[in-house]
Amino acid sequence: MNLLDVGRIVLGLVLLVGGGELLVRGASDLAKRAGISSLVVGLTVVALATSAPELAVSVGATLNGQPDLAVGNVVGSNIVNILVILGLSALVLPLAVRQQLVRLDVPVMVGMTVVLLLVSLDGRISLADGTLLLALMAVHTVVTVWVSRRSPEADDHPGQTMDDSEQPSDEAGTGRRRPGVLLSAAFLAIGVGLLVLGAGQLVDGAVSIAEALGVSELVIGLTVVALGTSLPELATSLIAAVRGERDMAVGNIVGSNIANIGLVLGVPALISGNGLPVPPAALALDIPLMLAVAVALSPVVLTGFTVARWEGAMFLLLYGAYTAYLVLDAIGHDSLEGFTLVLVLFLLPLVVITLVATVGYELGVHAGRRQAKRGDELGG
Repeated sequence: MNLLDVGRIVLGLVLLVGGGELLVRGASDLAKRAGISSLVVGLTVVALATSAPELAVSVGATLNGQPDLAVGNVVGSNIVNILVILGLSALVLPLAVRQQLVRLDVPVMVGMTVVLLLVSLDGRISLADGTLLLALMAVHTVVTVWVSRRSPEADDHPGQTMDDSEQPSDEAGTGRRRPGVLLSAAFLAIGVGLLVLGAGQLVDGAVSIAEALGVSELVIGLTVVALGTSLPELATSLIAAVRGERDMAVGNIVGSNIANIGLVLGVPALISGNGLPVPPAALALDIPLMLAVAVALSPVVLTGFTVARWEGAMFLLLYGAYTAYLVLDAIGHDSLEGFTLVLVLFLLPLVVITLVATVGYELGVHAGRRQAKRGDELGG
């Protein structure tokens, strides 16, 4: 570890925050001009843009003969996206979830995670597997845009388009006018560039420090690199939540997870020639955990259509426990066995009970509302 590595990490953080701010500004304005909802922009444009660092790292790792790092990067990033980024964003502001996300996008994310697990069972993501993952992501993107254009519910301003001459204010009575199309596009492009550059600097510094500590490529990918390459999503989602673009904050996470599986694993599998080998440790623990995390998000968004602050806190607690397990396992600490027992016998059952109780409560509330509505209709 040296001061240069620390400096890279600090510089990366600064670039990520600036890039996230510009990306959200540009994408949000362009979406409103085109009559496209913030949710769809988050699921497509912003999700693909913030997945650029993962793609760069995974392709580079594959070409450099580090497939464990490539796989760990994607699996770790998807876990980070839900448990850390969605958790932190929900702590900033409870996140509303639109029905499109519930009916289409979260099930697609879960389904693609299942497909990834199935194609990895033979220990390799083959050329055909990579093609399948890419095709599934492409179909989801097309369907998402098509649904948003046909469904008024999905649009913030259905059917509304704007030209430069209109230039409405951002907020009524503030006198602030939105920038022109070219400036918004420049914000978007510069934001993406800063996110990629910032993630690269942070990952370079963090990986150098981790390697000096003797940590394996898979663990580096699951932790240090995953956190580093997920910082664009973190910066974008937090800034979107603070700016009130809650649809973009949630859509960015779900869309990024889909892009990570389809694009970031699909492309390395295609360019490697012989496919992408999957480490046995990732197949035994980390990929199933990624699936469990995706499934755990489903009851949260399927019931109250919100991600509450306490749910965000629960996600962060789970990630802390997972990271602690990885670190203890990597260094062979004596407390690993006891920590594992606490996880299996206490923490995980508590989370399951909480999720089941939440789903039951929310379903009861919705059933009561439906009965009350029927009673009002009959009485009227």
